Parts: sequence; structure tokens; C-alpha cells
Amino acid sequence: MFHLILFLFFGAICMAGAINLLVQSHPINSALSLIVVMAALAAEYLLLGAEFVAAVQVIVYAGAIMVLFVITIMLLNAGAEEHTRGSRVAILIGVPGVLIAAVLVTWTLVARGQTGSVAIGALPGSPQDIARLLFHDFLLPFEVTSVLILIAIMGAVVLASRPEAVAHRAAKPGQPDHKEMPQLVGSGSRSGKER
Repeated sequence: MFHLILFLFFGAICMAGAINLLVQSHPINSALSLIVVMAALAAEYLLLGAEFVAAVQVIVYAGAIMVLFVITIMLLNAGAEEHTRGSRVAILIGVPGVLIAAVLVTWTLVARGQTGSVAIGALPGSPQDIARLLFHDFLLPFEVTSVLILIAIMGAVVLASRPEAVAHRAAKPGQPDHKEMPQLVGSGSRSGKER
């Protein structure tokens, strides 16, 4: 009973973080909400007896990838997102699509969900087996996924770069930009204040 209460508790945290991710207007706050979602999912995996997946969830996703996303957002200097009215096409296609998906998921769970419960740790899933599958049988999809993530981040940087900054740098390739250089406080007899 306590196990079920913990599972529902972390599931509620996961749902709250996902809703907060969508509601936030600043990208940093959305990224932090996504970290909360991934940490709650790691707790769910621990409760299901998948310690390796929980550790990977924390180390890779909540750790490395989310830090990379936060650094990318900070490098792009993304501000608060402007709230606009939704697209009519998205509403006309999205609302019926969500309803159809909800009906299909409900029907699948009701009609085909006659599986019995499995004891924790009964299924094979030791770190040795997972490592053998990940780095032997599924090595190519693993590497392709990492390359695709890298390409997506590079594309986001290129798309979000300011065109005027690129044009300004291209006009004067050998000269430093005085606007970005730090201003030094006066030395010797002069101080930082004008006399």
C-alpha cells in the first residue's frame, strides 16, 4: 500500500512539473520544470525496480542533457516568450487528435490490459544485460541518436542567432567589437570618475 502511495505521489509531481513546463513563459523556468519531471520519473523507475534506468535518467537526462539545454538557452539569451493566440489549424487538428488518442489509449487499456502483476526484479534487467544490448545489439541507434541531438542543438543555435550580430562581425573581421570589450577603470592618478 505504501509503495502505491509513493508511486502516485511521484506521478503527481511528474504531472505537475509537466504542466508547469507548458505554462511557463521563460525558457529557463521551463527547463527547470523538465528537470523536476525527469527526477520524478527516476523515482518512479526506482519504485518499479529498474535501478539502472533510474540512474541513467538522473545522470544522462536530468544531469548532462538538461545542463546542455540550460547552457544553450543562456548562450542564446532567450527572453520571455510572447503569448500569442493559438493557430486555428493547430486547434482544429490538435483537439480532435488528442481526443482520438485518448480514446485509443483508453480502449487499449480496457480491452488488452489483462496482464497480471509481476514481482519487482522478476524480469531480466541487470546492468550487464542492458549494457550488452545497448553497446552491442543497439549500438548504431544509440550513436545515431546522440548525433541527432547534437545536430538539433547546433540547428537551434544557428536559427536563434541574431542576423545583425553576424552581419556586424562579417563587416569588420579583424577589428574587436568595442561594445563587448570591458571598460577598464582608470589607473595611476586618474580614478574611474571623470575630473
